[in-house]
Amino acid sequence: MLNGVIIVNKEKGFTSHDAVAKLRGILKQKKIGHTGTLDPQAEGVLPVCLGNATKLCDILTDKKKEYVAELLLGVVTDTQDTTGTVLKEMPVNLKEDQVRRAIASFEGKSMQIPPMYSALKVKGKKLYELAREGKVIEREPRPIEISELEILSVNLPKVRIRVLCSKGTYIRTLCADIGEKLGCGGCMESLLRTRVEHFALEDAHTLSQIEKIRDEGKLDSLIIPVDEIFSDLKKVHIMPEYAMFVENGNTCSMSLLQEIPEAEDGERFLMYHSNGKFYGIYEYAGQEEMLKPYKMFIPL
Repeated sequence: MLNGVIIVNKEKGFTSHDAVAKLRGILKQKKIGHTGTLDPQAEGVLPVCLGNATKLCDILTDKKKEYVAELLLGVVTDTQDTTGTVLKEMPVNLKEDQVRRAIASFEGKSMQIPPMYSALKVKGKKLYELAREGKVIEREPRPIEISELEILSVNLPKVRIRVLCSKGTYIRTLCADIGEKLGCGGCMESLLRTRVEHFALEDAHTLSQIEKIRDEGKLDSLIIPVDEIFSDLKKVHIMPEYAMFVENGNTCSMSLLQEIPEAEDGERFLMYHSNGKFYGIYEYAGQEEMLKPYKMFIPL
């Protein structure tokens, strides 16, 4: 079984779920999970977890993401992008500096109302399922943070922007909100995810490229081991006679390590078996002077 993370460059026209299903066929492996949904219209970076790395899915979903989007002003749709039904069209009689000021005001922390056409669940039903039934329900605004919002080009009625944002930020909704603030409406015309934390577009491969690399017998070159993803953490190795502690995912004393590092309460470490294999991420409990399992990645 393959273990680790592979960076897919998702193409337009199919969902993240479709990408994972296709990848299962390419890799001939069932244990696969993705780290955050991309709309069918969107393309770009989709980290996919394989084997024991599927335990990373919730961690990677929380990471910051970077997008390049094209905002189309003057058009309002039910889906907040150009794939939806046009609800309203308005003239765009704006100056470039007005547009720049409005866009800049969205940088920072704010509350955002999720779109009806989203995979969020309400009482066990996805919002987009309700939307397709013609139902619109009240949604609670959620906290988001846009840490960087750069205007790449202005060619009205289109504006190209780069967004670095927190988990749960809908770029479609950002585009619609910018259009509303400008008084002419707006929607998203295109979306490219260029980064998820340190996973960048230049490291991503389309499904057809992955299939070709598989046929060449070079799949290992695409798979990022779990411990490499957390390379900023200190490494510790268990003594050979106490290897059973990590094999079973048990708590262990710092005194059982081959070399005892300096540690702060709550600090996390990469735990290795005495044979050199990575087994998991452990967290230091200062009062007890113990290392406790945070996430185990026991080799499958």
